[in-house]
Amino acid sequence: MVWLAFALALELTPASIPQGQVVRVKAPAAAVAVRFEDRKIPLFTNTDGTRSGLVPVSALVRQGQHKLELIDGGGQVLETAILNVENARFQTQNVQLTPGLSALKPAPGEMETLAALRNTVSPIRYWSEPFEKPVPGCLISPFGVQRLHNGKPTGNYHSGLDQRGAEGVPIRAISAGVVKIVRKFNVNGDIVGIDHGQGVTSFYLHMSKFATTEGALVKAGDTIGYVGSTGRSTAPHLHWAIDVHAVPVNPLQWMTIPSCHPAPAKPKQSHRATAGRQSRPK
Repeated sequence: MVWLAFALALELTPASIPQGQVVRVKAPAAAVAVRFEDRKIPLFTNTDGTRSGLVPVSALVRQGQHKLELIDGGGQVLETAILNVENARFQTQNVQLTPGLSALKPAPGEMETLAALRNTVSPIRYWSEPFEKPVPGCLISPFGVQRLHNGKPTGNYHSGLDQRGAEGVPIRAISAGVVKIVRKFNVNGDIVGIDHGQGVTSFYLHMSKFATTEGALVKAGDTIGYVGSTGRSTAPHLHWAIDVHAVPVNPLQWMTIPSCHPAPAKPKQSHRATAGRQSRPK
C-alpha cells in the first residue's frame, strides 16, 4: 500500500475514499487525534514513535472534499489535509418480513449494550491484517444498501454484510480480540461482539449456538458460534459488521466475498458488428 503525503508530516491512505470506508492516518508524535466531521478520533503510538489510527467515513457522509485536522494534546491544529469522499452508489433492497418479525422490539438494554461496545476504545491493538471471513458463504446483502421492509422505506441502511450459511455452520472471529458480548437478544438474536482494540469492533448476529464466553481472548479464525436464524431473520444466514469508533464501515475494504447474485455479463460485440458501426458515416 502506498502512503500519500499531505503538508509536512500528516499522511493519509488513501487520499480519496468511497462512503462507508476508513482512511488510515499516520502522523508525528506530537499529534494525539484527528478531527473529522466534528469528531475527534484518537491516534495511537507506534514502535517508531509516530502515531497512527483509522478514521471512519460514514455511509451517510456527503460526497466531495472534507477537511481533516491533526490535533495536539492542547487541542491546537498542527496540520490540515483534504480528504475526497466519493459516492459509493449504494442501492436499495427490499426484505419481506412476517408480521411477527416486523413487530419485534429490542429487549431491555439491547441497543445500549451494543452502543457501549461500539464506543469502546481500548488502547491495546489486538487486530492485525488481513481480516478473515467469518463464514465461507457468498454475499447475500452488501453493506450500505437502503433497506425496505415489505416495500416500505425504513430510513435505515444495511450496516453490515449478510453471508449465506446453513444452520450450524461455524462462525469464526475475523481477527484477534476480547469477547465482550455473548447475549440472546430480540432483534439481533443470539449475538457475539468482539473488541479488537483501538476502536475496532465486530458483531455476529442471528446465531443458533454460542461457542465462546464473555471475557474470552480469541484469535483470528477461532470458532465463536454457529449460523442460525434467531432474532429478526427470515432464514439461516450470518449478518456481521465491523465498526470503527462507533461508525459502521464496509468489511469489503478488508476482504473479497463473491456475490450470490452476480450481475449478468454484458454481451460481447462481434467484430463484424463493431466494424459495421465504425464504417457508417456520421
